[in-house]
Amino acid sequence: MRLLLLVALVATGPALAEPLILDWSAVPEMKAVYGTVEARDTIPARARIGGTVVELLVSEGDRVEAGATLATVRDDKIAFQIAAFASRIEALRAQLAEAESDYARGQSLVQRGAASQQRVEQLQTAVDVIRGQIAAAEAERAVIEQQQAEGAALAPVSGLVLSVPAVRGSVVMPGEVVASVGGGGFFLRLAVPERHAADLAEGAEIQIRAGGQAAAGRLAKIYPLIQGGRVQADVEVDRLPDAFVGARVAVDLPVGERRALLVPAAAVTTRAGVDFVSVAGAAGEERRAVLTGESLAQDDIEMVEILTGLAPGETVIVP
Repeated sequence: MRLLLLVALVATGPALAEPLILDWSAVPEMKAVYGTVEARDTIPARARIGGTVVELLVSEGDRVEAGATLATVRDDKIAFQIAAFASRIEALRAQLAEAESDYARGQSLVQRGAASQQRVEQLQTAVDVIRGQIAAAEAERAVIEQQQAEGAALAPVSGLVLSVPAVRGSVVMPGEVVASVGGGGFFLRLAVPERHAADLAEGAEIQIRAGGQAAAGRLAKIYPLIQGGRVQADVEVDRLPDAFVGARVAVDLPVGERRALLVPAAAVTTRAGVDFVSVAGAAGEERRAVLTGESLAQDDIEMVEILTGLAPGETVIVP
């Protein structure tokens, strides 16, 4: 019975402490900057013909698919031109019917010897000429109908409508912007002071705080042109909030490294508002009052920076 009780006490007792020899660790130096949400492709949807905006189907903030109609521009002169071609084609078809009738009559006269072959060939030429005129008129009418169809301003890409400068009833010229669409995905654009340009590296991991939540990104591109004392850089972020293009997002940018003393968060205990760390001393385990700094993850372990109270080479006891 005593043996069983001893085994139970050992099994339920506290975990054994592990020693950790304190040494300097390289910690990335972070700089807090702001980035703006930008669309990868911002393409204007332009009016292809001049006329009056008779229909406006989108407004700022709408999501559209590529090829969707955003607005309709109408030019009344085009409808008149189409009607004129329709009348012209109708008249030519009447002439064609008469010419074909004369040609058929001429063939019958040739068979009876009452007309010459030359006259029949002339009638055949007249039929061919009218048919060519009808084909040319139909082609010209197709061009005008295509111009009428180009009155629809189409979305160039799938994405978010950023601005709609046109209004219903306004007159637009060919090539004038009806709406601007942002698509192709969204990213963060940073403007970093040039003194940190040499410390930036493409592919570096970036921490951002968007919508009150932390997320990780990657420094995808650093632009070589410095403007206004700042370097532009692009950060790719998964599931970046894109409700507001141009919104500012807080970013922690790595701009170098510094030395720090790090201990596992489990080694720090707080008593009466003071942080303590257990270290191995000459007389055994002793508690040392410390001043802690920021927390960071290292190899999936939460670590705490020790600002004062410990020195490299000391043995920290980690529960």
